[in-house]
Amino acid sequence: MSEGTMQRRAQRDQRDQRAKRLTRVLVCAAAVPVMLVAAGCSSDSGSGDGKDKAAEKTAASKSASPSPTVQAAAYGKLPEPCSTLSKKTLEELVPKADSGKEGASNDTATRGSCSWDSLDDNGVKGSQFRWLSVAMLRFESDVARGAGDKLARDHYMKQLRDAQNSEGAQSVKTTPVSGTGDEAAVVRYDLKKKEGTFKQQTVVARVENVVVTVDYNGAGLAGDKTPDADDLTKAAEKAAKEAVASVTAANGSASGGSASPSATPSGSKSASKAPSASGSKSSKSPKSTSTAGKG
Repeated sequence: MSEGTMQRRAQRDQRDQRAKRLTRVLVCAAAVPVMLVAAGCSSDSGSGDGKDKAAEKTAASKSASPSPTVQAAAYGKLPEPCSTLSKKTLEELVPKADSGKEGASNDTATRGSCSWDSLDDNGVKGSQFRWLSVAMLRFESDVARGAGDKLARDHYMKQLRDAQNSEGAQSVKTTPVSGTGDEAAVVRYDLKKKEGTFKQQTVVARVENVVVTVDYNGAGLAGDKTPDADDLTKAAEKAAKEAVASVTAANGSASGGSASPSATPSGSKSASKAPSASGSKSSKSPKSTSTAGKG
C-alpha cells in the first residue's frame, strides 16, 4: 500500500469520528427540552391539585357554616276571642248585648275576633247604642321576614294609621295608653250618620308578637243625648288592657306587659302623622242599628 493511500484512509477515519461525536451532541441537545417539558408538566399538575384542594376546602367551610336564625316568637297561641273580656266589663260597655259573635278564622292560633252590640231602647226618650269589637293577630318569627315582635310592631303602626284615616272621621285625636302591653295608643274621632253622631274609639296595643285592636263606639239615637267621648275612651282602654292580659295569661304569664318607651307621646305623634300604609280607608265606621251595629 502506498503512502498516499494510507494518508487518505487516516483522514477518512478522523472525519468519521468527528461526525459520530457531532451526532451524539445533537442527540443529547434534543433530549434536554423533552426533559424540561416533562418536568414542567409535572410542576403544573402539582399546582392544579393545590388549587382544587383549596377550592374543596372553601366549599366545605361554606357548607359547614350555620344557617341564618331568628329569635323565636314569645307567644305561641291566642285566647278564645269571646272570652277575652269579663262578664262585668261586658255589662258595663254593652249592657244590652247578647253573647258575642265570633269572627271567622282559618287559624285560631294566629287570629281571632269577637263583637258585641247593645241597644238600650228608652221609647220616646230615644235609645243608646253601643258596639264593641276585640281583634287579635299573632305573628310568628320568620327568617326571611324577621322576628315576630318586629312584625307585630309593623302591624301595630299600620292599625293606628288605618284608624286615623277612617272614612268620614272628624276631629281625629291620637293619644298614648300606658300600662297596656308593650305599647298602646287610642285613636278617637266623630262620625256623622243620619241616625246621629257616633263617637268612635280604637285602641291598638302590642304585647310581644301579638297585636290587640279594640273598637268601641256609641251614639244617642232617636233624640237621646250623645255619649261622652271621654267616658267611652276610658271604657275602651279598660277593655284593651283586659284583652292584653288575656293574651299573656293564655301563654302562661299573668303579666299584662308594661308600656315601653315607644308608647310615649312621641311615638304616637309619629304614628298620627304617618299616611295610611295601604292608602285605603278603614272599614270600621259604625253602621245603623238595623245592621246589627257592626262597625
